[in-house]
Amino acid sequence: MIKIRHFDHLLLFVVVALMGLGLIMVYSASSVTSLATMSDGLYYFKRQLVWVITGLLAMLGFSLFPYKKLEKLAVPLLGLSVFLLIIVLIPGIARDIGGARRWLRFGGTGFQPSEFAKICFVIYIAHSISIRQERIKSFVHGLLPDLAVAAVIFVLIYKEPNLSTAALILGTYLVLYFLGNGSLAYLTAIAGIGITGIFALIFQAGYRVKRLMAFLDPWENAQTSGYHIIQSLVAIGSGGFWGMGLGQSRQKFFILPERHTDFIFAIICEELGMIGGILVLAMFFALIWRGVYIATRAPDSFGFLLASGITAIVGLQVVVNIGVVLSLMPTTGITLPFISYGGSSLLFLAVGMGILLNISRYGSGKHVFEEARPTPFSGQFNDPLASRLTRRR
Repeated sequence: MIKIRHFDHLLLFVVVALMGLGLIMVYSASSVTSLATMSDGLYYFKRQLVWVITGLLAMLGFSLFPYKKLEKLAVPLLGLSVFLLIIVLIPGIARDIGGARRWLRFGGTGFQPSEFAKICFVIYIAHSISIRQERIKSFVHGLLPDLAVAAVIFVLIYKEPNLSTAALILGTYLVLYFLGNGSLAYLTAIAGIGITGIFALIFQAGYRVKRLMAFLDPWENAQTSGYHIIQSLVAIGSGGFWGMGLGQSRQKFFILPERHTDFIFAIICEELGMIGGILVLAMFFALIWRGVYIATRAPDSFGFLLASGITAIVGLQVVVNIGVVLSLMPTTGITLPFISYGGSSLLFLAVGMGILLNISRYGSGKHVFEEARPTPFSGQFNDPLASRLTRRR
């Protein structure tokens, strides 16, 4: 019998701390813009505050909702996410911003189906892989069904267009397929084909090519395609070790684009310095560590894969966002989890954290390396997952 424990308090503390820091930095980074465009210096802060409160309530709710019940909802949730991703592509229904159709409007609130799809995709793939353990190495019966689902989600999100989030879906699937004891040969082939395909898609759009060229040499087009990267590095360099002080950013005065969204980490480094940037990275490291800890102590394969997938989404977003801000990757539109301004991202990441907290309540207290646990779908021991992790230890 599985003992229900207290949820992971450290994970809860880190998530709340990140949301709190995000509120402070959204206000600091957006106050000038809010005052100039909305005649209210608190405009973006107040909207983000509403989303933070909503996210905290959602996290609390899902921390009390038994995660095993999500298995029964895996297929309906996936179907709903695909439906919304199709709806958002229909002209006249979705909100078109800058040529991208990523938002649905409900009243005065914007909603991104792609953010909802990420969490639904992880739930479905975790469920699917957990019941295919005996066939996971088979191409037809183990790989192809889930790969087809990943391809559908990838294409629908790409058509918005949103290549970065589509690539995130592919990356998350690869992580789960690997942890599900999938074939390394198939994994390598999918990764190779996926990377090649993404590069091919980059060269199909002129603005993506410009971003790639700007990444290679931002100074060649310092006032156009390289502007974001250069100003981000200027902000980071201006902060030095201790920073210019909270609220003292210069780049937020209409110099650094997307200062309260995609490039908020640059403002953090400018105002709080390298020490502030390291603190943020440390909090994300702690979050990912707790996610891995919870995953490896989950009582069944579904819980293990679900916790791993949620953790992978957060980890990949952090790597991509900070990689872009530090000019380690080409510019793309991935937000910094829990810190960047944006309601849909924050809400569904908070839902993911609630699920993680719930899984932590059912944890065995022992590492997956230490014991083989029976799985409810087969009555056999969870050796495949444990063996994969053991080989990677």
